[in-house]
Amino acid sequence: MAGFALSGCNQNAPVDEQGRVRLRLAVPGPARADHAGFYQAIADGTYARRGLNIQIFHGNSAADVSQKLASGQAELGLARDSFAALRMIADRAPIKAVAAFMQKDPRVLIAHAGDAPRDPGSIGARPLYIEDADWADIWSWLQPKYGLANDQLFRPETGAIDPFLENTQSILIGSLTREPALVGSADPDLQTRLYLPADDGFASYSGLVLTPNAFARDNTEALKSFIAASAEGWRAYLDKDPDPAHALIRRANPATPQGSLEIARDLMKVHGIIDSGDTADHGLGTMTAERWQTFAEQSRGVYASDPEWREAFTTAYLPERK
Repeated sequence: MAGFALSGCNQNAPVDEQGRVRLRLAVPGPARADHAGFYQAIADGTYARRGLNIQIFHGNSAADVSQKLASGQAELGLARDSFAALRMIADRAPIKAVAAFMQKDPRVLIAHAGDAPRDPGSIGARPLYIEDADWADIWSWLQPKYGLANDQLFRPETGAIDPFLENTQSILIGSLTREPALVGSADPDLQTRLYLPADDGFASYSGLVLTPNAFARDNTEALKSFIAASAEGWRAYLDKDPDPAHALIRRANPATPQGSLEIARDLMKVHGIIDSGDTADHGLGTMTAERWQTFAEQSRGVYASDPEWREAFTTAYLPERK
């Protein structure tokens, strides 16, 4: 994290030729439903109406997001989970999470309905298939929680979908926004059962907006406008026509399977991924100290040195409820 050595310098965001503040958002992985609220706010003009020009850049991993923030190539970054934010704090990066647009981590365990365990604690010795390259963090919670063994976990080079389909006793570990649609596309007749760790105590946020402390200090109003507009984008995506966001996502990621975004949106709504818990009182994007403390306790020992969780986030830039 040496790239953050200049964080004390002036970090004013540039203004484009139309007088809008330009903010670059670095995102891990390709465009998908996880980013739909941001794309909705671009597509329907919500950011523009607040004087913002938002540009989204997709990388391969959380490390790409960290590098873009550290090098000044992005003013904002998106973290997949609370692990990523706490790891940056453990690495002494002067950075904070300023909003969480997924109140529940969308990771999911998928079982064949006909042979499904009664609950995740009953998985036993079943084989577990995973495609996620960043599986180690969630595994650090799943393994002790459900009494799983390392030799149960497989990450096939050719993908996890086919082995899962072939073995009715197996479990697929994936994301609610991706794997259910892939499974349904591969076998439309297969009935599955979904288990969300988030519904069983896993306290991680997801869709976390990160920004360097110096940038937040020098661009308070722009940052507040971005978070408020993003909340409007997510609300419009959930409650109105999602097609504007889907069109931009497909343009950014042409490999997106037809219908997968609609499936992901429906599942996010059913399972309260974006809008649940504290959002009723505090609005979309909210975070609480209680959740952060709980997660820090759950993830203790994952980092080289346990981070000070209070340094990982701030609610100072979230919209005030009227």
